[in-house]
Amino acid sequence: MTIEELRRYLEFYRDLGIKEVRTLAPPRAPLTPVPPPPPKPVAIPAEPLEFRPPAPVIPPGPAPIVMNPELTLPSLAPEGDSMEAIRNDIGDCRRCRLCEGRNKIVFGSGNEASPLVFVGEGPGADEDAQGLPFVGRAGQLLTQMIEGTSKKEGIPLLRPEVYICNVVKCRPPENRTPQPDEMEICGQFLFRQLMAIRPKAICCLGSTATKALLGTKDGVMKLRGKWQKWRDIPVMVTYHPSYLLRPYNQDAKREAWEDLKKVLHFVYD
Repeated sequence: MTIEELRRYLEFYRDLGIKEVRTLAPPRAPLTPVPPPPPKPVAIPAEPLEFRPPAPVIPPGPAPIVMNPELTLPSLAPEGDSMEAIRNDIGDCRRCRLCEGRNKIVFGSGNEASPLVFVGEGPGADEDAQGLPFVGRAGQLLTQMIEGTSKKEGIPLLRPEVYICNVVKCRPPENRTPQPDEMEICGQFLFRQLMAIRPKAICCLGSTATKALLGTKDGVMKLRGKWQKWRDIPVMVTYHPSYLLRPYNQDAKREAWEDLKKVLHFVYD
């Protein structure tokens, strides 16, 4: 457009009553976007990275119990325990159901300082009447075994010189096998008897005595003839004399005599 043409346009707008003409500002140049910085080069390892799963989150458990090294736990056998103290603690025992039908408590008999202790199952009718262990037919056989075997082996020993007791101190009804709770209650006194005597060896007569002392489910036939341990005291397992009284157990009699020979030579040689 020439200056003359611009002048005529302005005069035209003036005649229309337009007094001012404003010019628009020139358009701004579009902004140039700033490119992002180039990514930093990442070193690629020569070997592939090993995938390690995140460590599991373990919730905190209870605080550990710290034992005082100077703390001494009480013993099952009181300090300075004695057979007389054990008798007094038993008293007229009413701790389990066996007291209901008993006549006398059968504590034990023999030399309370003996290096050999025999442990049986429980009192029978004769023992319940007299208050002494192994005085019936089975007891008479046990006496023959101890004294007869000792004599043949050249060991001067009589039954009163050893100590004999039972797992339970009261006769079970009809001579049944003692129940586990009865054995546990009465077992504390057997434990104290053995700890007070501290014999050189223990001879278990039958399965009940074996289970009570050794805490095993194995039978007499499997364990007999081999030394076991109770509180570091050697234990020999053999048949109960009442089992040997049966006429069809002749082989068991011979085995029981062999077991007893081992015990006697171990203790008295």
